[in-house]
Amino acid sequence: MKNIVILISGEGSNMKAIVGAAQREDWPRRLEARVAAVISNQAAAAGLAHARDHGIPTEVVEHRGFASREAFDAALAAAIDRYQPALVALAGFMRILTPGFVAHYAGRLVNIHPSLLPAFAGLNTHQRALDAGCRFAGATVHRVTPELDHGPILAQAVVPVLPEDTADALAARVLTQEHLIYPRAVAGLLQKA
Repeated sequence: MKNIVILISGEGSNMKAIVGAAQREDWPRRLEARVAAVISNQAAAAGLAHARDHGIPTEVVEHRGFASREAFDAALAAAIDRYQPALVALAGFMRILTPGFVAHYAGRLVNIHPSLLPAFAGLNTHQRALDAGCRFAGATVHRVTPELDHGPILAQAVVPVLPEDTADALAARVLTQEHLIYPRAVAGLLQKA
């Protein structure tokens, strides 16, 4: 059985999409993969309750309790490694990871980002797309590398930018696409693992 560990910081809507796909058996039966744990850097992350409600172990590694990023990442890696993951999926995990952490999970660490990378890496992607006059926006699943939001692209989904769009309206349309492409990309990676 291939284990997936999902990292979240909040509601975990993309985590819910991955859990749902795995539990509905939307993935190929031969995949033999499961979400082994959901880990958050925030004890109040709403997604933890969803994971527990679905029988998935949860852990919290509070980043505020560590003197450095390296110390936090070491503790986070220790928690992740207990589940022997074939894949670690960042799903709204709002921490920048150190190069050592990224190297430890090289080839097994993926993220979803709410823009059509390489455009608009970082935060405030929807407002930045509107401000730039983009006609299209979207989401990208990518491998994680030490450079923020610059890893190899695995999947993308495109949505039109409508004349009346606000950042929130655009974000909502992009999020529906994230929930479709992330579980598919995760399943595809696990088939190759």
